[in-house]
Amino acid sequence: MAVIDEAIKVKGHGAFLLRGKEFSDTAEVSREEALKGTIAYGILSSHNKSGNMESLNIKFDFLTSHDITYVGIIQTLRASGIEKFPVPYILTNCHNSLCAVGGTINEDDHVFGLSAAKRYGGVYVPPHQAVIHQYAREMLAGCGKMILGSDSHTRYGALGTMAMGEGGGELVKQLLSQTYDIKRPEVVAIYLTGEPGRGVGPQDVALALIGKLFADGTVKNKVMEFIGPGVKNLSVDFRIGVDVMTTETTCLSSIWITDEKTEEWLSVHGRASDYKECAPSDTAWYDDVVEVDLGKIRPMIAMPFHPSNVYAIDEVNQNLGDVLHEVEERAKVSFGDRVRVDLTEKVHDGRLLVEQGIIAGCAGGGFENLCAAADILKGADIGSDEFTMSVYPASMPIYAELVKNGAMSRFIEAGVVVKTCFCGPCFGAGDTPANNAFSIRHSTRNFPNREGSKVQSGQISSVALMDARSIAATAANKGFLTGADKIETRIGEYKYFFESGIYEKRVFDSKGKADKSQEVVLGPNIKDWPEMVPLTDNLLLRIVSEIHDPVTTTDELIPSGETSSYRSNPLGLAEFTLSRKDPEYVGRAKAVRAYEEAREEGHEALGKLIEASEDISAAWRSIKENYRDADWDNTGIGSAIFAVKPGDGSAREQAASCQKVLGGWANIANEYATKRYRSNLINWGMIPFIIPGGELPFKNLDYIFLPGIKKAIENKAPEIKAAAYTASGIKEFTLTIGELTDHEREIILDGCLINFNRKK
Repeated sequence: MAVIDEAIKVKGHGAFLLRGKEFSDTAEVSREEALKGTIAYGILSSHNKSGNMESLNIKFDFLTSHDITYVGIIQTLRASGIEKFPVPYILTNCHNSLCAVGGTINEDDHVFGLSAAKRYGGVYVPPHQAVIHQYAREMLAGCGKMILGSDSHTRYGALGTMAMGEGGGELVKQLLSQTYDIKRPEVVAIYLTGEPGRGVGPQDVALALIGKLFADGTVKNKVMEFIGPGVKNLSVDFRIGVDVMTTETTCLSSIWITDEKTEEWLSVHGRASDYKECAPSDTAWYDDVVEVDLGKIRPMIAMPFHPSNVYAIDEVNQNLGDVLHEVEERAKVSFGDRVRVDLTEKVHDGRLLVEQGIIAGCAGGGFENLCAAADILKGADIGSDEFTMSVYPASMPIYAELVKNGAMSRFIEAGVVVKTCFCGPCFGAGDTPANNAFSIRHSTRNFPNREGSKVQSGQISSVALMDARSIAATAANKGFLTGADKIETRIGEYKYFFESGIYEKRVFDSKGKADKSQEVVLGPNIKDWPEMVPLTDNLLLRIVSEIHDPVTTTDELIPSGETSSYRSNPLGLAEFTLSRKDPEYVGRAKAVRAYEEAREEGHEALGKLIEASEDISAAWRSIKENYRDADWDNTGIGSAIFAVKPGDGSAREQAASCQKVLGGWANIANEYATKRYRSNLINWGMIPFIIPGGELPFKNLDYIFLPGIKKAIENKAPEIKAAAYTASGIKEFTLTIGELTDHEREIILDGCLINFNRKK
């Protein structure tokens, strides 16, 4: 962390920015007036429909989804009576592209997507044409715009666009002409000075920021605004590479100042009219300030198993034993004794030997990243031993240009495999390493198992995040970990020529016209959402999983990889819920769901089930003694999980919806890692309870009774009364929910967003 602490300084409090050049604790205007001077405030204001800048109702310019999210979103819309997409909605196909798992499932989803784009008036980008975020950069993003996507890395701030990644429910609201409702977010200045040194790429800068900002929550649910004289020293591709990784800081969104380089980039892509200058006013108030000296950042590496576990590559090479041992110890927290992570065996003659290099997707597959990697590999080769390497260009226009300028030939001559425009390695659907292998990747995340291994099957491999330049340098050294600053190769400068005809020939664009004669094509795996009941007066919850890891990712809540094939089948996908973290969860949740199904069927059916189960019958007897008004007509039964800090990572709503279709009614957490996961819980009618840290009043498999929960939510009660029925007796305690908008309360009361919209 020495390099990071030297390069990045956090002020820790707000300040005025004067004339874009200096920060001050005082100014000639008030803080209230100066906060209007940020770029973010201006964009939010122009998209806000509430008339109140403290409580925002946002309408977006474009919506984007890919093929493991759009089926569920459109199925929700169909259940709500959608007739036409009222805002441009782009359906891309970059996740389930291989069509290699689950029989016809993936291609059925693609046929569904094309037919839906025709029927409701959308845009359909076929598989292998572009990853979702590169298409949005090339064809949608523009200065002052806002884009909402159902993927967490929806970030186009480097092009002057405020973009946000959320679960599908938030896109459903936009497509039903509703709004994205949030309090005005705080804005943090990311003030760049200097310029990157030799061998330093965008992933290095991004990882340094994540390493500094993630743990302390400096920018959590805030907007990162990139300003300062250092911005002009970065190409737009470089800015994009930093910007896309801001998601891993847990910020809400990001935005950058724009300049002549931005204008040129948009012009090259045929969209010069989408340029305008974005810059803070002469006096702007920032809620915090992060100063970044680009010249002090070195080639970086995020060691397994989180993007914030960041070191300089030199620090790792100089302290191999200590760093690898620390990673192995962290692994024990997540995996226990289920698998053994052994990284010290990778050390050969004092050097770390890795088995795989990957440059891919929205973070790594950009034009400049791949040109730089190809230059470093010119005249070298990756060898014929264990080390392998693959690259995935982010779009076919980039792919075509790399063919024309010779970069593809340099890759192939070096032994690198060039693949199509696909996000697979980022989420475990391509290039899964061997058991206990070590992979270095210019991609977005390195969570446990995200690369495709399965702890439940005794498999584990490790991923470290690095910049494309250092991955190529490592490849040139036959897999021995090497920073790009150690390579003498000159990296050239390449002019990019965007060929729009590639998309014009293949992308279906309805031009916003709906065709009601087009039937939506449903493959056999595409299922409707099951019926969900409104919230009852009281709730009886059973805790069916208890997770004490410091952070629980959405990949652990619902695995990525091969499970993606079942994203269009709510009940089929739910079978994988928590399978890598708590394999007993699904069975326990189903058992609780059986009680609720019997309750809805009638007292006789429920009575038979309860008689056969001493634990719930004992809990119910105690409840009746203390709450005489409780009965099975006004008391619903559901499951809940406890996790310290759930929801880091992906925007996938399935992390919440799978719990819901299995009978879940709540999460209980010390805090939620991201806004988007909390929003997903709410949109699926699950209550996002908060409990203070410390010893819990309950444990796994205990029952919790929530008397008057419906009325408490209706009346905006600051605290929720609860009682845990444990082996040692009844323990009363309180929970909180945090702030909810009026619509969010209605959604929870109605049981889910689908019910809310049906009622409307």
